[in-house]
Amino acid sequence: LTKQYRGIKTSVAVENNITHLSRANCYTITTAHQPAIFTGPLFFIYKIVHAIALANRLNQHLPQYQFVPVFYMGSEDADLAELGKIYLGHEEIVWKTSQTGAVGRMQTKGLEVIIQRIEGEFAGQPFGRQLLDLLKECYLTGEDVQSATFRLLDRLFAVYGLVILIPDNPGLKKLMTPVFEKELFEQASARIVVGQLEALGRNYKVQASPREINLFYLRDNLRGRIEHVADRFDVHGSSFSFSPAEIRAELLDYPERFSPNVILRGLFQETVLPNIIFIGGGGEIAYWLELKTLFEHFGVPYPVLLLRNSFLIVEKKWAKKLHNTGISLTDVFRAESSLLDEFVRHNSHHQLDLSKEKEAARALYLRLKDLSGAVDPTLSQHVASLESKALTLMDALEKKILRAEKKKFVDQQRAIHQFKAALFPFGNLQERIDSFIPYFAKHGQAFIDLIIRHSLAFEQRFTILTEK
Repeated sequence: LTKQYRGIKTSVAVENNITHLSRANCYTITTAHQPAIFTGPLFFIYKIVHAIALANRLNQHLPQYQFVPVFYMGSEDADLAELGKIYLGHEEIVWKTSQTGAVGRMQTKGLEVIIQRIEGEFAGQPFGRQLLDLLKECYLTGEDVQSATFRLLDRLFAVYGLVILIPDNPGLKKLMTPVFEKELFEQASARIVVGQLEALGRNYKVQASPREINLFYLRDNLRGRIEHVADRFDVHGSSFSFSPAEIRAELLDYPERFSPNVILRGLFQETVLPNIIFIGGGGEIAYWLELKTLFEHFGVPYPVLLLRNSFLIVEKKWAKKLHNTGISLTDVFRAESSLLDEFVRHNSHHQLDLSKEKEAARALYLRLKDLSGAVDPTLSQHVASLESKALTLMDALEKKILRAEKKKFVDQQRAIHQFKAALFPFGNLQERIDSFIPYFAKHGQAFIDLIIRHSLAFEQRFTILTEK
């Protein structure tokens, strides 16, 4: 870490935390993500903030120990389709590049086009110029995406003591060579994880399934999975092929050319860090649950798993629309049609609910069953059929009445549609689509401060922040 931070003018808090990591009473609180351009969706920021807030809480309550928040960068991921885009104003903006391989190793050429787009929209905001200077400094002078992401996160979070770890490093990979060698020649992880998957699969959806060999070969613009074919080790999608002796020599001489997939990534993280808590999203926590026996096999401590914090930010104009429609903040998670139906029922001057009439109909048919049944018991079944048809027709009538009344509330319907579209873009959670860029352009570093101030530690609740 000292070598990684060399030449970077970071904060005293980060320097102190790196020093703390050499002590026996120091532990890390870690979250991880791939280097999405410009940090991608908001939950990228929320994960980091959760680690910072939790480390602060633990440092207060357990002063005999030191807790350091760490961001572990998954820069070897090759999913450019996911990492090479952001959304601005619900518009998808994609980085156009022909580069392949690990996204973290890609050059930042072409991102200046997106920065120009950001400049055109946000330069006039109170902190727009500060944001643009930050993005240009990090992405237009950086060697690659992982270096640019490292600089950006350090500028945003160094004041809080966040330590950023780039594991794409020969020294760190060397620590994993015994595990990687076992993976190549014994394929141990697949056998170990399969048993855990069978147990979890009885009640839960399996998130990640192991391959025979859970390693990629990482070189230049290539990240290809290693496959054991006959007596050789082939790199899928390339001309690289190794004999057993050759691939063992390659591993010992160039450990940085071997990259763990999702099955071994967590083991790598926990091997190089004194970590006790891992903070992740729902999908991450799900696949970490599959790995406990793998950690036990290799004698690596398995961390406490904590679901990351979630936020919904309600800006002033949307808070006003919510207030005008009389819809509560907790109700905004309901479907748009459900919200409108309830609004119309509460504000209509007409009776829209036929529940009393349905109850009267049930009482009538009950009486008819008694009358007809006294004459011929087989008639009761016929009356029951008539009752079912009548109630079905009444349900249909009730829906038609509500549908007709809803046409009188066009303005309210438009308002509900607008705030639902704004708070849940593309029908998804805001944090999975929106970027931090508009919020930082408007509020600057105060936006990060706000999220940290309201970030929970262990409470596991969804937080709604409303602009005053």
